[in-house]
Amino acid sequence: MASPAASSVLSLLLLAAFVGTARAATFTITNNCGSTVWPAATPVGGGTQLDPGQTWTINVPAGTSSGRVWGRTGCSFNGGSGSCQTGDCGGALSCTLSGQPPMTLAEFTIGGSQDFYDISVIDGYNLAMRFSCSTGVTLNCGGSSCPDAYLFPSDNTKTHACNGNSNYQVTFCP
Repeated sequence: MASPAASSVLSLLLLAAFVGTARAATFTITNNCGSTVWPAATPVGGGTQLDPGQTWTINVPAGTSSGRVWGRTGCSFNGGSGSCQTGDCGGALSCTLSGQPPMTLAEFTIGGSQDFYDISVIDGYNLAMRFSCSTGVTLNCGGSSCPDAYLFPSDNTKTHACNGNSNYQVTFCP
């Protein structure tokens, strides 16, 4: 039987090996619109204000399985609370829950040897969006019936794969 010290060392080595193989994904979110957009991201990122031309970077840690990024419009915040005309998430600047329709969604699932990503307008459309993975195809959505986006719940042909834990770009008003 191994000593408690040996068991602790073995546990730390196994943990270090696991962490060493897991990688995070970086999301670069850019506002190319002519007005301010308040992007939001769950479960990692929260939300922020992006004036025209500004970029926000989110590091999504390894082990985060899935999430969403969307742009909010017509927002007014005083400190950390307020409201948005589209994509509002309970009046919070830093979202912990999904936004209210209408909102154009960039959706992702991270993990293993492949990541999956898509754009959805099932819950409505509010902003033009381009969403791409560093090792996959670029998706574009410029209207409520864009061909690159999920348009209705039973649509099952719009998800794309790329190498596991890739980096992503989300651009509003591309």
